[in-house]
Amino acid sequence: MASSCSIRLEALPPLAPELNQRAWASIPHPTLPLLATCHAKAVTIYSLSTLSSHSTLTGGHARSVRVAAWKPALPPHKLCLVTASFDATAALWRWDGDKNPLPDGAGAGGALEVEITAAKGASGGNQDGSDRDEDDEDDWEYTLVLEGHESEVKSAAFSPAGQFLATCSRDKSVWIWEDVGSTEAEDEWETVAVLNEHEGDVKCVAWCPDVPGRTAAGKYGADVLATSSYDDTVRIWREDGDGEWVCVAVLEGHNGTVWGVIWEANPDRTKFPRLLTFSADRTIRVWTMKQEDDDAATQGDGRNPMFRSGLGGIPNTMRASLREDWECTAILPSVHTRDVYSATWSSLSGLVASTGSDGIIAVYREIPPDATTQQLPLKQQGDSVTFGGWELVTAVKNAHGPHEVNHVTWCRRFDPGAEARGVEEMLITTGDNGVVKPWKVITTTS
Repeated sequence: MASSCSIRLEALPPLAPELNQRAWASIPHPTLPLLATCHAKAVTIYSLSTLSSHSTLTGGHARSVRVAAWKPALPPHKLCLVTASFDATAALWRWDGDKNPLPDGAGAGGALEVEITAAKGASGGNQDGSDRDEDDEDDWEYTLVLEGHESEVKSAAFSPAGQFLATCSRDKSVWIWEDVGSTEAEDEWETVAVLNEHEGDVKCVAWCPDVPGRTAAGKYGADVLATSSYDDTVRIWREDGDGEWVCVAVLEGHNGTVWGVIWEANPDRTKFPRLLTFSADRTIRVWTMKQEDDDAATQGDGRNPMFRSGLGGIPNTMRASLREDWECTAILPSVHTRDVYSATWSSLSGLVASTGSDGIIAVYREIPPDATTQQLPLKQQGDSVTFGGWELVTAVKNAHGPHEVNHVTWCRRFDPGAEARGVEEMLITTGDNGVVKPWKVITTTS
């Protein structure tokens, strides 16, 4: 008999100190044991080694910080963070790696990687429960403000190489900024595109990860951007041969605000990465781009034959030769009873986790393609439901008590309780109650 695998979540102690105010999102650094949590007008940087705060970014925004993004492809001592705020601006911050370096030059990343509790001795840290020094805020330098949006900035994201930054806003626009600084540490950004085709607030921007094949046979620039909106749609943008950013696809199917969009973290290397979207309609959808052989990609007038049928709602500004055909290939099992605010797709396990207004954390697993051949529910057994090639493997209700959960993310474990430091994964949720909560993922085989 084939063995079966079950998964459950176990709550670990919350990161300290608790923020005691609404927290919007927690963003892990791609390589270092750091977590940036956005709340009020500040960002608290937590150490994932000690599960406690180390430093705080304040003084840059007049209203709440909604989200943050780490600039990729930088050495650890050159940390750079962008913050997006309800004050209609985005700001860039840099860590001064020359301050408070690791003793004896051990490791990389400066003071942010120090096992701070050990340095504090038996005193137990500061009175607020944190382990940060009072002058740690001075180590973050507010270097640049990006202005242009007319209303709240809801999301910000760097392209894989860090050359571009995308921001989006309640003003229905998406701005693309390019790093034109002459040196790595010089912050000089210019606007290269303002995209105005969404008909409602733009809630999220996400760049396709840097994986082979994402350039679609080299017809476009290397970077691909997805945006989601209050207008119930998702749009895909690419840079054409003339350097113009154009919409190449409109993904329609949700019946409510699309709160966010994320790319497949570890895709099949022979296929273009899939897209996962989540919405106020309580559904989570997987989208796949239809691809053809390179030899059949163009014919006649140079237009791609896969787009003969067109896509509903695509504006006239979309060039027919650049259109892409995306289809919804799965709807994850129905779990949530209210808006799905956040979802995350693991690059390690392929598991998807979601959360939202109902306070539920749900974890889903994809079934191998040969295990299902239809989009209808195939079976229901306890908490496990298969639907469109996915099954629900576990769900936790009231994850933050009666409070809404605003964000969930997969995160590598670096704390002493990790069995494989820097490899083992955990989930981190961020809620209206100001609690940043880690969850151990326990897998059992029977």
